[in-house]
Amino acid sequence: MLPADIVKSRPALDSPGIAAVAAELVACGSLEMGADAPEDAQRIASLLPAGTPVYVNHLPRRELAHTLPALVALSEAGLEPVPHVAARRIASRAEAQSFLKQAVRLANVRKVLLIGGDVAEPLGPYGDAAQFLRDHLLPESGVQQVGLASYPEGHARVASGKIAAALADKLALARAQGLGVHLVTQFSFAPNRIVEHCADLARRAPAVPLYVGLPGPTSPRTLLRYAQRCGVSASLRALQAQGMGAVRLFTHVDPTDQLTALARHVLAGSANNVVGVHLYSFGGVATTAHWMNDRITARR
Repeated sequence: MLPADIVKSRPALDSPGIAAVAAELVACGSLEMGADAPEDAQRIASLLPAGTPVYVNHLPRRELAHTLPALVALSEAGLEPVPHVAARRIASRAEAQSFLKQAVRLANVRKVLLIGGDVAEPLGPYGDAAQFLRDHLLPESGVQQVGLASYPEGHARVASGKIAAALADKLALARAQGLGVHLVTQFSFAPNRIVEHCADLARRAPAVPLYVGLPGPTSPRTLLRYAQRCGVSASLRALQAQGMGAVRLFTHVDPTDQLTALARHVLAGSANNVVGVHLYSFGGVATTAHWMNDRITARR
């Protein structure tokens, strides 16, 4: 949850108040960048608060070590590097162990985002994120906190009941190893669904900080492509049933509408486990960082 002094100091439920909370969610938030462009670290560091978490993708058909140059560049730029670790894409325990130790030593990595990794067959010994956690590699390597994925629209390959049970299992495993935990949601085109998901997580895991995923500023074509790939097409289909006006609203190149909707619920107290937003940049990390900068500086 947000610190008590911040919650108490929030302004009344009006437009200026909502704008202030929206800026706060971005300032406390994070974003993603690709592993192929370490040079982006310095560009975005000039736009974001020092220590902003920046997640680096673990791409299919690439070893974890491929992300090391980007992680080092982020650390040197004064940002917090957070590598994705996709369990099913790891070929061996030795690969994971070597990467984590280098990431901690060379890039001062303290957090990772642990995901299952959407490949049909595991490349190595880990069939899912829980199986990776059971190997105790994170605390042994010096990692202090693990981020876990959460799905407002469910998961295309996993039943909803199993998702809830798997999350409870992973939370218990992380806590038993002394790891801090936070959650990062997949993006969605349905703000009400996101808020319902936040409320459900607040009931099931009230002490776990939550970052709500938002699609960064991009073209409608790119956004729709990623939506289909990431399994959030259910809310997209519902919007299409409402007509093109709704589709344009939620597939616009700017995520401000969704941020505002979330801020309204946070301010009203219906999403108090949300500590920030997480921006999916879809390859446009500099554009996303500029958008975040605009939101943060607007409150000043």
